[in-house]
Amino acid sequence: MTIPAIKHVQAVAFDLDGTLCDSVPDLAAAANATRQHMGLPPLPEHTVANYVGDGIASLVHRVLTDSRNGQAEPGRWEQAFAFFIRYYREHLSVFTRPYPETEAGLALLRSLGIPLAVVTNKNEVLATELLQQLHLADYFSLILGGDSLPEKKPSPLPLLHAAEVLGTAPADMLMVGDSANDILAAKAAGCLSVGVTFGYGDMTQLSQNPATQPDWLVGSLPEIYENLQPQKTQHE
Repeated sequence: MTIPAIKHVQAVAFDLDGTLCDSVPDLAAAANATRQHMGLPPLPEHTVANYVGDGIASLVHRVLTDSRNGQAEPGRWEQAFAFFIRYYREHLSVFTRPYPETEAGLALLRSLGIPLAVVTNKNEVLATELLQQLHLADYFSLILGGDSLPEKKPSPLPLLHAAEVLGTAPADMLMVGDSANDILAAKAAGCLSVGVTFGYGDMTQLSQNPATQPDWLVGSLPEIYENLQPQKTQHE
């Protein structure tokens, strides 16, 4: 953790999926919509949850075959994959919910007068709509998606752009996320990186590699506020 720099933080950027919200339930819904489209009966949500973790391409193979190691016929897989992507992008916020302490953490940071941004690789329009439906959009001064700029994370460009828009130096901005892309982007931009331990990424594994080791780990968003607070004097 880079404690001496934390008191200079003037802005905070957040990843979206796996950091602000849990979108796995929408993946399960999209999986069963895909199975229905392909003439198959639905799967229990816990079954689909066990198939998640290796990307949508693998998930579609598993959903079609109802087997973790299954491989669907290529033409059938392509049809299902196209449907899955379309359905999922159109139903991003049906079941997706913020993590329990997301709103509390954002409200605490805003109480310090620190501008907040979302920097996600999700399409900007969909990210904005998702945040609006989760009643989180008003916390953010800026929302950048994967299609907002010529490059997306792990490129530093979105973070450099966010820092410029928010009127701060990259070195004075935190990037909070759950994946290697978030940490790599932060390091490349010269931002402090904060890894959340509750997201989809394996922070224990990422922390073992200097290239993806965050400067700071948190188990909840309010911990960021707590560490940004100035030290209390004895008479306070």
